[in-house]
Amino acid sequence: MAKKGNIQRKVFTLKNREYITPHYIRITLSGNDVADFKNTTIGVNNKIFIAPEGCAEVHLPEFDFEKGAWKPQEESIKPYVRTYTHRGIDLEKNELYIDFVAHGDEGPASNWAINAEIGDPLGVAMGCDPSELYPEAAWYILVGDGTAIPVLGAILESLPVDARVNAVIEVESVEDIQELPTHAESKIEWLINPHSGQNSELAKRAKEIIAEHSDEMSKFGYVAAEFDTVKELRNYLRKELNWTKDELYAYSYWKFGKAESASEADRRAEKASLE
Repeated sequence: MAKKGNIQRKVFTLKNREYITPHYIRITLSGNDVADFKNTTIGVNNKIFIAPEGCAEVHLPEFDFEKGAWKPQEESIKPYVRTYTHRGIDLEKNELYIDFVAHGDEGPASNWAINAEIGDPLGVAMGCDPSELYPEAAWYILVGDGTAIPVLGAILESLPVDARVNAVIEVESVEDIQELPTHAESKIEWLINPHSGQNSELAKRAKEIIAEHSDEMSKFGYVAAEFDTVKELRNYLRKELNWTKDELYAYSYWKFGKAESASEADRRAEKASLE
């Protein structure tokens, strides 16, 4: 059974769209209820709800915590539900920020980010209480593709000055490299792969970095990428290197060739395989 928690569901409106890079969009949402999320940790997951074509409003579904599923709705009003990252909040301006990878208009989330008009609605559900993105450690290894930049950026921003961190991030082009500030002692590497989900070098490079830090006693890894990359690194760290479950968070944000809703069961099962 899913945990209920202190979760709020709200509908906000699109205030601004900014292309941070050619394949990366920052969406600014506004609304009077932004303050409900004042304690939400930057970088945690949220659910967004996108109205279907022909429907001008977002009809927020209710979640059945006993069954672990959204309660049924009529197809004509049933929103698309996708998982994204809480990237920022400005309480003075009543604004929330969510970053999207702009990978064409085939998927409902990317399509909305690219084509929505100012004033269009977007539903958001998030926990309202603070949560821990990572434990205290001396050394961190962060691994992700474009979908993980929001959470990796949030982690880097919040790491203490006495921490050391290596990050390896895969993007589609050199133009998609972003400035990711941090107070920690950091080394951030960018890999270029114009074909996301195929021929990724993320796992290979991450293994090389981890091997260079094999003597680290206090460590934590955060891995968020395509299914195959995450599975390979989880098996490597947990089975071959015997990292404990407390030393690693790894979750596949997507699976090549499948929509989020179609791949969710596979991704959850993979995550649970070595918990």
